[in-house]
Amino acid sequence: MVSSCLSFVSLYGSFIRRSLTAAGLSSQLLDVDSDTTIHFWGPKPSANGDHRKPSLLLLHGFGPHGIWQWRLQVSLLVAHFDLYIPDLVFFGESTTNSSERSEIFQASAMTKLMEKVGAEKYSVVGTSYGGFVAYRMAAMWPERVEKVVIASSGVNMRRRDNQELMNRANLEKIEDMMLPETAGQLRTLIRMAVFNSGYIPDFVLNDFIDKLYGENRNEKLELLKGLTIGQDDTPKIAPLQQEVLIIWGEQDNLFLLSMAKELKEMLGKNASLEVIKKAGHVPQLEQPKHFNKILYQFLCV
Repeated sequence: MVSSCLSFVSLYGSFIRRSLTAAGLSSQLLDVDSDTTIHFWGPKPSANGDHRKPSLLLLHGFGPHGIWQWRLQVSLLVAHFDLYIPDLVFFGESTTNSSERSEIFQASAMTKLMEKVGAEKYSVVGTSYGGFVAYRMAAMWPERVEKVVIASSGVNMRRRDNQELMNRANLEKIEDMMLPETAGQLRTLIRMAVFNSGYIPDFVLNDFIDKLYGENRNEKLELLKGLTIGQDDTPKIAPLQQEVLIIWGEQDNLFLLSMAKELKEMLGKNASLEVIKKAGHVPQLEQPKHFNKILYQFLCV
């Protein structure tokens, strides 16, 4: 493994943290109940607890924790929102003693977090696995969640979709891709997720695995098995009351574009779909200017 002093992940992680601090956010740990502690980046707590701007919650996908997946959106959004970027449970520094592992449990933890910071109403943006959590929050607490953005997230996933994904990736088990242990497995995930990834040396991939994928591996495997989404042949998705924006990369090979079009119909008349060309599963990183423009127009205009 690459020593920490030569680690790209460690160096770039330090750069991201400094950037967030310069943007006025601070790293915080908060016990949201007797079992669960959530780490998040958010506004520095004010003496009187006032929220001067609308609150916005950014939820990351099943991979590197929050600030890695949303780093290119912070400078835009922090000017308009009290911005909260948590680590979902068992990612980063967020932990629990609870035996619950579903995305519904994650949604409950995030809702408790927002209660604890004093945000009575807020909008939610979730990508991939974070989109599952965002959908559950919006469906279960419509009085609290205002606008919803679901990015690259197959909330309407069927049981067969996992097998079709494994066939496209030429793998046997979903954890071989979502919880990579070797450079080859991580290279497969990148090939499936990113439209134009280029070549990445093994030592860099191994650094990512060591620093960002190795933590809480057993618990993350339980999270995959604990999903309630994708367990049936028919999606159990109800329309949402809120305005919903679906953002999708046209070349997403994890959740195909056909899923986005179906999801728009399932979520009802308040849902709209924006497709970003030359992007795969992470358009917020692949095409950040386009992604940010779409996000700003939906949330701020």
